[in-house]
Amino acid sequence: MPIANIPQPELLPIDTELRLRRYDGKFDFAFDWYQDEEMVWMMDGVRRTYDMEMLRGMYEYLHRKGELYFIEVCTPEGWKPIGDVTFWQQDMPIVIGDAACRGRGIGRRVVRRLIERGRQLGYSTLYIGDIYSWNAASRRCFESQGFRPYAKTENGDKYILEFGTQNDSAAE
Repeated sequence: MPIANIPQPELLPIDTELRLRRYDGKFDFAFDWYQDEEMVWMMDGVRRTYDMEMLRGMYEYLHRKGELYFIEVCTPEGWKPIGDVTFWQQDMPIVIGDAACRGRGIGRRVVRRLIERGRQLGYSTLYIGDIYSWNAASRRCFESQGFRPYAKTENGDKYILEFGTQNDSAAE
């Protein structure tokens, strides 16, 4: 479900090669992403893979929390989903599911676009619920966009981005 009283766009363009497409209830193509035990470890902090029921439950939960999107890249054959992200003021879980697309700056571009969405919605602060201490790539991604740790969690840190501060300059 989109954020209360806020229409969720069908598409959030990022650039000519990348866009976010609103979740439409179809996710079978994402199953392979969640068979990558290392990726699940970075995301959930457990070494296991998802079955279809777990995947359905995760997407239903995220869809209720905020704006759920599939991250898509433009290929010669058309738009191809390569990950997912959910946006609400209190968190922004992101997964680049296609291993071939990791480490190419896609996560930073997605986060930058969602920061812009937060500004458009009038938010003055965005939060990340938890980034595990062992997830260096996610830490670098969010920190490169101006987020900073503000509270310890059991396995990592919570992050914050306050608009209009010195720490926000990386996102501009």
